[in-house]
Amino acid sequence: MTPNETRVSIATEADIVTARQNGRLLAAGLGFEGADLTLIAAAISEVSRNIVEYARRGEIVFQPANHGNRRGLCIVARDKGPGIPDVAQAMQYGYSSRRGLGVGLPGAKLLMDDFDIVSKVGVGTTITMKKWLQ
Repeated sequence: MTPNETRVSIATEADIVTARQNGRLLAAGLGFEGADLTLIAAAISEVSRNIVEYARRGEIVFQPANHGNRRGLCIVARDKGPGIPDVAQAMQYGYSSRRGLGVGLPGAKLLMDDFDIVSKVGVGTTITMKKWLQ
């Protein structure tokens, strides 16, 4: 764990709220405002909800991000759940392996500037998302 990183364990609906609050607070501290704070919180909700629903437990890690002149927020959602058999299919808007609306992962990707997902069946899933200050 680095000194400027915040971790939130995810196992319940209450943890999703905690992750949203921590993410918004850190984002605001980095200079994000208004609509960007709402987008960041929504993306955190989506990936956190997937952890609770599919993996039962995991964590969200927040840390400041820098790339050249760009500054922003990096959010990593990590679990040791069942993994995603077909990531490309899971990333299609409208696809749902359960009875959901199918906007979770594709929705989170739309809300953030950078989005990467690595998943291995039987091992787990790691999603890395970044939002950059404009």
